[in-house]
Amino acid sequence: QVQLVESGGGSVQAGGSLRLSCKVSGSIGYRYLIGWFRQAPGKEHEGVAALSTRSGETYYADSAKGRFTISQDNAENMLYLQMNDLKPEDTAMYYCAADLGGVPYASTWWANYWGQGTQVTVSS
Repeated sequence: QVQLVESGGGSVQAGGSLRLSCKVSGSIGYRYLIGWFRQAPGKEHEGVAALSTRSGETYYADSAKGRFTISQDNAENMLYLQMNDLKPEDTAMYYCAADLGGVPYASTWWANYWGQGTQVTVSS
């Protein structure tokens, strides 16, 4: 079983930055793809960024490329999402997820394990 706990959300103005953190507990094992999704009010979940814990390869949604960076700290079992140049359209609940599928195309990503989410609000 995998447990995921996010932190680091908050409210920022457009152009600002936030770093989301996710504590990963339990055995990842073969569930080596982990990442971040988000869900804005009235919209479906969408993939934001993913990472292979085996190879370190990263994948990004087009909306995240050039602004967001996903990274991991294996020693601390942490996953991060550094978000720069935030825009009002980035406002959403952000979820850490494990055992992803559908990679590499963000529009097809799904996940079997989810955290509870952390809210990000970007004001103009």
